[in-house]
Formats: sequence, C-alpha cells, structure tokens
Amino acid sequence: MRRPFTRRRGPRTKKLHKGIYLIPSLFTMANMFCGFLSVIESSRGHFEAGQGHFEKAAVLILIAIIADILDGRIARMTGATTSFGEAYDSLADVISFGIAPALLSYQWGLWQVPRVGGAVAFLFLVAVSIRLARFNTAAHDNHDFSGLPSPAGAGAVAMMVLLSPTPVLHPYFIPVVVAVVVSLALLMVSNLPYRSFKDLNLRRQWPAPTLFIIALIFSLITLDPRLLSVIAGLYILSAPAMVLTKALRGGSKKTPPTTPGSLDGIEDSDR
Repeated sequence: MRRPFTRRRGPRTKKLHKGIYLIPSLFTMANMFCGFLSVIESSRGHFEAGQGHFEKAAVLILIAIIADILDGRIARMTGATTSFGEAYDSLADVISFGIAPALLSYQWGLWQVPRVGGAVAFLFLVAVSIRLARFNTAAHDNHDFSGLPSPAGAGAVAMMVLLSPTPVLHPYFIPVVVAVVVSLALLMVSNLPYRSFKDLNLRRQWPAPTLFIIALIFSLITLDPRLLSVIAGLYILSAPAMVLTKALRGGSKKTPPTTPGSLDGIEDSDR
C-alpha cells in the first residue's frame, strides 16, 4: 500500500523563522551607524565651519529615528521581539538619541559657555539613558509612553539645528538653546503620557482619502521642510497641554455650586 505523500516543512520553516530575527537587528545597526556618523559630523562641524557638517549630523539623527521606528514595527509584525533585540536597540538608542544630539547641541550652540553647555549636554544624555532604562524595566503600554520618547527629544534637537544650521554666535540666543535642551531632558524623565502609536493597525482597511492626506503632508514637507519642526513641536507640547487641560477641567468640576439658600441670604443682605 502506497503511503500518502507529505512534505516535510519543519526544518525550512524553523530556518526561515530564525532568519527573520536578523531583519530588525539590521535596522538597529543602521540606527547605530547613523548615530555614529552624526557624532563624526558634529565633531567636524566645530573645526570646519560652513561645510554643512551640522546639517548632515542633524539629518543623520532623523534617519536614525526612521530606522528605529522600522526596526520596532518589523519586529512586532514578524513576531521577532526578543530580549536581546530590546537590549541591542536600547544600546543603539543611547548612541543615536543620546550621545549624538548631546554632542550636536554642544558643538552647535552651547560651545560658547563650555561649563554650562557641557553640563546641559550631559544632562540630556543622562535623561536619555534614564528614559531607556525605565522603558526596559517598566511594563509596556501600547497606547502611551511615560515621558517624552528619546527619539522625539533627539529629533527636536536635530530640527532646531536644521532651522538655523549656522553655529550660534549671538550671546542672547544661548539661553534659548539651554532652555530647550533642559526642557527636553525634563520631559524625557517626566511621567507625562505621550501617544506611542503602537496600537495603530496598518493591516486594516483605511478610507481612501487617508492616502491623499498622507501625500498632502509629504508635499507640504517637500515645499517647506520646516513643517517637520511644527509637527515635532505639536507632539512635544501635546502631553503637557493634555495634562493641563485635564487639570483645568478637574478644577472646574470641584468648584462647589451655589445653593439656593446662599442666594437667598445674599438677596436679603442686599435689600
């Protein structure tokens, strides 16, 4: 009696499944590589002024952000999320979103006040490391981040440099740079809820106009790249604005209503 023919797919499937884990790691490595190149460009920008090194350093940070987003998205979509991948991603983020923007902010705008500037840049780096360590040890929420994500903080520094690539020379602008970098560091170690967009389902069907809206946003960014700064600023301010709005609403609800008796008393006293 002839046995039914069956294909053996076990070894091949297992081998393919192991190969998938390499894909997110490659994006993590690209993230780290961009951060490393950004550090080099920031270092060269201080000694070779007017050569566009600060712009290149800022753009490399933005590319690292894209690679970081893709690495996490691909890992979740393929089921390749591992403890090794999370640890490796955090190490890459310390370079790309900690060291690279800290050095860029110092070489571009804080170098005129070496002691204060060095302290502020180091404070930014420490805030990124604390943010990443807390993220790795705390329970993950698919809806909100606790504190400003480190890629957003690094992107804000990069966008600030892209708005004015020339190194800061005016002494009155230095306090602005200090205030921005310190504020970003405080937001990263805060408990303010920031939307993570991890629960965004890209596999479901979206309305047809959604594609047109995305194309419109890309067109506007192409016409004026400064629109990215506006989008980044709105995201950074979204959590403080939401907390402030809830606090104001809660305060208005706690206001005790005036009772009819008290109104009568006021009317009697006015008579």
